[in-house]
Amino acid sequence: MTGVPASATGGSGRPAPGGKLGVPPRPPGVGGAKPVGQAGLWNIANILTMIRLVLVPGFVVLLLQDGGHDPVWRAWAWAAFAVAMITDVFDGHLARTYNLVTDFGKIADPIADKAIMAAGLICLSLLGDLPWWVTIVILARELGITLMRFWVIRHGVIPASRGGKMKTLAQGAAVGMYVLVLTGPLATLRFWVMLVAVVLTVVTGLDYVRQAIVLRRRGLAKERAVAAAERPAAGSGR
Repeated sequence: MTGVPASATGGSGRPAPGGKLGVPPRPPGVGGAKPVGQAGLWNIANILTMIRLVLVPGFVVLLLQDGGHDPVWRAWAWAAFAVAMITDVFDGHLARTYNLVTDFGKIADPIADKAIMAAGLICLSLLGDLPWWVTIVILARELGITLMRFWVIRHGVIPASRGGKMKTLAQGAAVGMYVLVLTGPLATLRFWVMLVAVVLTVVTGLDYVRQAIVLRRRGLAKERAVAAAERPAAGSGR
């Protein structure tokens, strides 16, 4: 007999693979070991998110350069905005496809998304290119939905809808067109694209509110049912 409990050796009395006799293998996450399946911070998805965060101040500087009305600087600002939008598409796809989801990515990704969009809307309104009511409607919706998600998070997660993805695409296309100095038919077209973006913003926002109310009602009903089932059990022990 070795004097080693069977549970420490995999139940066979022999050392576990990669371990010493009498010493159980170290559980994941203990002593600095990285949990199995947990992606590291420095992965391609997080790097793309970081690039998008860095692009926000760069985009603002380029857009406001020389009074904010120089076509060349506006073209460079559009390029920075376009790169940010492209990274937004790829970082989420890579994170889900290759299991690169991290706590940092969960927090930083939505912040980066809203930061670049908010920067574009506010700067365009400051320059007089975009009515302030458009900026206020879009930003109020984004902030309100974010706070609402936290409000109902203990009952469940509101999934991103197809309408929400269309809204994001429309907003990106509209803001990108307003960043460029356009005239004639293209200037008219960007107005209609922005109008579509605003409509989708409002409609999808109302749909998320509906989902949140339904989710909260179901969660509260489930909690009341559990509490009602526990009360008789507690009373029978007296």
